[in-house]
Amino acid sequence: MKLWQKDKTSLQEVEIFTVGKDREMDMYLAAFDILGSLAHTAMLESIGLLTKEELFRLQAELKNIYQQIQSGEFKLEDEVEDIHSQVELLLTKKLGDTGKKIHSGRSRNDQVLVDIKLFLRSEIEKLVSAIQPFFELLQALSEKYKDHSLPGYTHLQLAMPSSFGLWFGAYAESLVDDMITLKAAYDVVNKNPLGSAAGYGSSFPINRSLTTNLLGFDALNYNVVYAQMGRGKSERIVSQSLANLADTLSKLSMDACLYLNQNFGFISFPAELTTGSSIMPHKMNPDVLELIRSHCNRIKALPNEIMMMTTNLPSGYHRDLQLLKEHLFPAFKTLSNCLEMAGLMLSNITIRKDILADEKYKDLFSVEEVNKLVLAGMAFRDAYQKIGSAIEAGTFKVDSHINHRHEGSAGNLCTAEIKQQMQVIVSSFPFEKVHSALEQLLSS
Repeated sequence: MKLWQKDKTSLQEVEIFTVGKDREMDMYLAAFDILGSLAHTAMLESIGLLTKEELFRLQAELKNIYQQIQSGEFKLEDEVEDIHSQVELLLTKKLGDTGKKIHSGRSRNDQVLVDIKLFLRSEIEKLVSAIQPFFELLQALSEKYKDHSLPGYTHLQLAMPSSFGLWFGAYAESLVDDMITLKAAYDVVNKNPLGSAAGYGSSFPINRSLTTNLLGFDALNYNVVYAQMGRGKSERIVSQSLANLADTLSKLSMDACLYLNQNFGFISFPAELTTGSSIMPHKMNPDVLELIRSHCNRIKALPNEIMMMTTNLPSGYHRDLQLLKEHLFPAFKTLSNCLEMAGLMLSNITIRKDILADEKYKDLFSVEEVNKLVLAGMAFRDAYQKIGSAIEAGTFKVDSHINHRHEGSAGNLCTAEIKQQMQVIVSSFPFEKVHSALEQLLSS
């Protein structure tokens, strides 16, 4: 069954090529297609295109299909092209001509658009929920190990003293900025495109504000041409927010791989969280961290992939946009898995104490000695030259005590302030409003 089919069928090769992975991707959208149809049919009844009885029967059956989807019993029949066709087929089989009325006033274009926006909105919320415990873990580790020293590096050369408190805390604060970009992406997708039809509106007297409220959207995509133009753009903006989070996880994983290396030896993990070698019995490889790094690096390529797939497309719908789904949709699950596994690893990390007591790290304290001379009245450049000369002559001696107290330093991590930033941005997501709207839509 094809919604667009008249009296001719496509060549089989054309059909196979054009459908691609659409049926597989449509299963991500199934539940959201029902939600969109519940709102759309309510709107159709409000403008007289459905009777109250027809609306009651359609919505009851739509909710039955929704329950099948939620329980895993729903599937696309072999001869059915997509989720929209399957739902309409089921409704028509059950309700006859009433089922055929569901598509009045909309196109598959805006139907797919609203499905995608509802899906992206839901997936961002899941990701926000997954980030929060990982953020809390990083903050807890930051406080627990705030007095455990760690070499700081620039150019992968010894730079200045750091701490594990700073290291864990840095990634916690990075997640705050990642959350900000997720909220920006959420704001973009939380606008209703339904009613834009094929991208040029409808001659029916549709009520787009009604479907906006029923689906819990914050606003409309008002201009019907832009509603269609926004496809591709929305995915690109969302993918960039995912890439930002992926970058945080990738960098953290790379750090941990380095620090686990025997030449560093700063951290360790239980044997059951590492893997071995088929030939080297001593190996304890950080495969989990390496795979997090690789998965996340692949996600970092997503914005560019989507950008290139939509480059130079004119306004209006184009089939190129179909391919965006198979690149973007699975990325949410991948990121959630990476967050979960990163949390597992860090929950079982062991930190080596007194790392900086080793003589090879003494040059880390050169800036501390320069600063002491400056505090005693010497000009900075003269102090720099004095300590530099001592290092070159091999006479440099250090006091490994450091006294960093300004905001965000090793002695003043500002953990509470960073937590407050995260709380503010998380509380700005309108999740409760969305839940309330959808619960009412499903129960009315």
